[in-house]
Amino acid sequence: MPSETTVSKKHQTVIPRRIRKKLFIEPGDLLKWELRGESIVIRVRKKVRVEEIKGLISVGGDAVSSKKSMQRGNA
Repeated sequence: MPSETTVSKKHQTVIPRRIRKKLFIEPGDLLKWELRGESIVIRVRKKVRVEEIKGLISVGGDAVSSKKSMQRGNA
């Protein structure tokens, strides 16, 4: 079932509740917008929390490189 929202004067819109709940979208999550012809594809990238990554960086490793790799989705 399609959902509709209105774009405000500041070019903002609201993600419909049904979609937010289905995709578990929360404040801080990133939305990636992509044009495909005359359509828009929106993808959700979840906000990464410290608790989720603290075990991924090894002792003596390069934390900056590890963080950049994680942000690119190369976990």
